[in-house]
Amino acid sequence: MKKLLCLLLLCGTVSGAKARPVRELATPEVLPLALSDGFEFRKVKTFLNDPAFFKPAANDMIQFRRLQADFGAVTKFDRQQRRGHYYTFFWRADRPASLTVRFEYRQANLGAYVLAKEVEYSEAKGSHRTHFEVTGDDYRTDGRVTQWRALLVESGKIVGLTQSYLWN
Repeated sequence: MKKLLCLLLLCGTVSGAKARPVRELATPEVLPLALSDGFEFRKVKTFLNDPAFFKPAANDMIQFRRLQADFGAVTKFDRQQRRGHYYTFFWRADRPASLTVRFEYRQANLGAYVLAKEVEYSEAKGSHRTHFEVTGDDYRTDGRVTQWRALLVESGKIVGLTQSYLWN
């Protein structure tokens, strides 16, 4: 009963959130670095939804996250489309600014080729959360995400940055 209640509360919270369109970039351009103390990434949550890499769940929270990722998938095809990497970035802006959150990543089958996705925020101030997914056909054909970085971009300059350990 507790699990069902938690699931209902979580689904209600997610559906009430404002979804912003994610734009995929064919060729991401290189941007100059101009880091600012007024913008920062606070936390990063990553999740890989692929049964081939699952270890036995150590606790109920891990099992719940797996069930949440597949929630609503009825057919085998639906479940396959939800396999992949999920990233949630928590960030903060101290002053109002038109920002773009860019997620750049490399995948196992593509080598050093960099892919990117962006979400735009106009007049962003305060704490925000941005969600990116590398799932479905992209994950199945190009493989696991091996390296990633997230950028806060203002006026064509990088003002905030976080990255995986392997990013070079």
